[in-house]
Amino acid sequence: MEKKRMAGEEAAKRIQPGMKVGLGTGSTAYYTIVEVGRRVKEGLDVVAIPTSRETERLARELGIPLTDFRNCPRLDLTIDGADAVTPDLQLIKGGGGALLREKLVASISDELIIVVDDSKLYDTLSGLAIPIEVVPFAWETTARRIEQLGGRWTLRERNGEVFVTDNHNYILDTVFDEVANPADLARRLKLTTGVVESGLFIDMANEVAIGTDEGVVWRRKPGI
Repeated sequence: MEKKRMAGEEAAKRIQPGMKVGLGTGSTAYYTIVEVGRRVKEGLDVVAIPTSRETERLARELGIPLTDFRNCPRLDLTIDGADAVTPDLQLIKGGGGALLREKLVASISDELIIVVDDSKLYDTLSGLAIPIEVVPFAWETTARRIEQLGGRWTLRERNGEVFVTDNHNYILDTVFDEVANPADLARRLKLTTGVVESGLFIDMANEVAIGTDEGVVWRRKPGI
């Protein structure tokens, strides 16, 4: 938890007065949100869009002013967590179930900063569970289509019940033994009827703040 806290708080330093920011979801982004709340109490002038109902509740509790897509077509910065990060900053997200909203918020952000501890660093996305959000209607048919792409899926449950996202969809946590081309896999999943969105975030992250035993290490997108 200490590594997550360090990464989350360090990334929050990038938020400047007057910014419009996206607030991520998950155990590391939590520390960013708490730090933003602390700075708001000290007078930081920002508005934010949350990526989940959970984050919205936390932001309101901390007194962070919120806005919406109608009033805020672009964001200066989004800070969010990830389940896996490769050396070239390709991501798996969605462990918390908010992948669709996270991707929507990231897509309107001028910059996406990811916060993780060093346990989330991988050389490749092969063999890792990728959350895939699907519509409940005929989800079994969608699952079979994902199998045809080479995926082994598990329907996500929580407390013995099927997990339902904030958008009233299901999640199939899916392993592909070989992910040689994450962008191509993301494209094929997106074209699969019944799939709403995948947890593959391709070429979206600008920087990653990594909590380590030695402190926070920054990794930047190649070319930045």
